[in-house]
Amino acid sequence: MPEWSKWRWRLTVLGLTLPALVLMLVFLVGPLASVVALSFTDYQLGAPTISVVWFENYVEMASDDTVRISLINTLIYVAVVVPGSVALGLGAALLIEADGSLRGFYRAAYFLPVMATLIAMAIVWGFMLDPRVGAINAALKAIGLGTHDFLHDRRLVLFTLCGIGIWQGVGFNMVLFMAGLTAIPRELYEAAAIDGVRGGGDRFRLVTWPLLGPVTLFTVVITAIRAFQVFDTVQVLTDGGPNKASEVLLHTIYAEAFNYFRDGYAAALIVVFLGFILALSAVRLVLLDRRRQI
Repeated sequence: MPEWSKWRWRLTVLGLTLPALVLMLVFLVGPLASVVALSFTDYQLGAPTISVVWFENYVEMASDDTVRISLINTLIYVAVVVPGSVALGLGAALLIEADGSLRGFYRAAYFLPVMATLIAMAIVWGFMLDPRVGAINAALKAIGLGTHDFLHDRRLVLFTLCGIGIWQGVGFNMVLFMAGLTAIPRELYEAAAIDGVRGGGDRFRLVTWPLLGPVTLFTVVITAIRAFQVFDTVQVLTDGGPNKASEVLLHTIYAEAFNYFRDGYAAALIVVFLGFILALSAVRLVLLDRRRQI
């Protein structure tokens, strides 16, 4: 290739990629760098001056009881929502694939919570969980279990939010698993039947589950990332209460930034939050790379 053709090709490539690079710098790299820089300052919204405090925000964070409680609650939320929504999503996908008559209806029904506005659904859940007029408490009372104030009981509120999170995530995980099930060659099931594998449980254990490994890994990591981002239901239903029993990391960041106007401290919390997300993404990449090598 002549030299002028090489330069023409390089300029063409640069011209095609330049808009994407500019957008990435403006909307991704730039804001991220600004947040990191802001985390080393004592900036408060509306303050006339700003000073560099270096790691003071991170030191304060280590001894902040609210941050500790919110981090523990977030980890509990993730630990409950991830296995619950992944297992139910897989179960829903298997049931839908097994029943072809109403497949379209079940797909739409399970995926509806993903498409619905979560804030609107949170308001509906608030009415359903109301201890006086809520449908859930009415059903519990009808079977003799009494009524419970799910959103104001310290022992129940976090797990109630976990249940809403599982309900919201099942449809999304179901779609991912259905895509994985569709990619499994039918010939493998026929070969397994020839080898004497008859029961549905054995087919799942020997054929379906091993081949769903990459999809399962991807689903678990994506669900964990989404679970770490819980905020809407907490803000609408509990506002972190009662007595911080449902306080989560993103809600703490929101409160520090928009209630107390401590933007520097909130930026430090965002850096920690992004660290968790990057760690989960790195785990996914490492595990997928190991599976390819195997």
